Amino acid sequence: MASTHLKFDSADAHRAWLRSQSALPQGFRCGTTRFEFVPVEVHKPSKMALTLIALDEPTDAFAAMFTRNAFPGAPVIIGRQRLGAPKLSAIIVNNKVSNVCAPNGVETAERVCAEVARCLGVAQSEVLPSSTGVIGWQLPAEAILANVEHAARALQSESVFPAAEGIVTTDLYPKVRSAAVGDGRIVGIAKGAGMIEPNLATMLVYILTDVDISRDELRAALRASVEESFHSMSIDSDTSTSDTIVALSSRKKKLPSLAAFQAALTQVCWDLTEDVVRNGEGVHHVMRVRVSGAPTRQSARAIGKSIVNSPLFQCAVCGNDPNVGRLVMAVGKWVGEHLPGADLSRCAITMGGESLLVDGVFRLDPTREAALVAHMRAAELYASVPPEDGVTFKPPIRFPPHEACVEIEVALGLGDAECTVLGADRTHEYISENADYRT
Repeated sequence: MASTHLKFDSADAHRAWLRSQSALPQGFRCGTTRFEFVPVEVHKPSKMALTLIALDEPTDAFAAMFTRNAFPGAPVIIGRQRLGAPKLSAIIVNNKVSNVCAPNGVETAERVCAEVARCLGVAQSEVLPSSTGVIGWQLPAEAILANVEHAARALQSESVFPAAEGIVTTDLYPKVRSAAVGDGRIVGIAKGAGMIEPNLATMLVYILTDVDISRDELRAALRASVEESFHSMSIDSDTSTSDTIVALSSRKKKLPSLAAFQAALTQVCWDLTEDVVRNGEGVHHVMRVRVSGAPTRQSARAIGKSIVNSPLFQCAVCGNDPNVGRLVMAVGKWVGEHLPGADLSRCAITMGGESLLVDGVFRLDPTREAALVAHMRAAELYASVPPEDGVTFKPPIRFPPHEACVEIEVALGLGDAECTVLGADRTHEYISENADYRT
């Protein structure tokens, strides 16, 4: 999928653009409320946002995909059960606490669903819960239950932007993407910054449409779009316990064609995928790796992920250092383990359009080295600001100034399959964020 290559001069300009994408499809409302609570595990005041996405009428057209992590959060356990329900009316999302392996986690999530159902006048089985945040903490049940009605009273039908803001955790900014489909539209929001290596979906993603599409058609379309987009990304190779992607249709607008809907849905998913990577914890550079000439699409994607998940290569990219030996290492590591005996004598690699490897042989010189450095600097979102005494690294900006990527192409010469993978560098800010995440 082609990047739109947007540029922003300020956080205000970026937020204005997000708002321009945020009109809710017909038949949807959303509301958000915020409150303070004290986790029983740490006795330290915290803040939580509670976000409610509701349909004007229950729908039978809904789809969801969840993490493959063997320690799924309570909302994922409930969500898998909800897939068999005849209809869905609402999604309730809390940030700050992920409700994973917590005492009475499923029961607490169901209590929240019951309160949402009471406020909306729908069945409890029509409410889907989602949670994101610290793993291991219990949901502050009484505080959430006391605030569900506030979220319900805040419901409005104009913009999804409040919901996009409400679901974030360590994200630097909210993420919204949309596309027109005939007279209807698709709008998607996403939360995600770290612990991102999707194995079925990604972080928290909610996609709303008013296009009249059946349940089976929507579920097939979502699977295809996820395969093209969220499956082909990584920030740190860790699969979250709470990864969830949900698509809902209010079925208010005519479907022009399944092909048109599929194309629009995939574009929204791909754009959100790139947004999530660009908004990753401490990310300075987004890497876009296109692997071609592979035996299968799966092997092409795996080699791309071997590159973007290599700690050594991630660090080199962070420093704008074209240490291409680490790039070749990452390719050869995966091929040597999974395709032993494969002949890479025809392999070619480029970065920023500059040929690095031709027929398995490096083509390096000072001029090319300078061009590679320039390419990497042009893709940098921001440079690290050294911390003051006792202060960790902090990103100097809270918006994406551009959509440039470090562009890498690997032609293996082993087949006809290809895949494009998105990833990010490893930075001082990433270490600081994750060292101090709870404290």
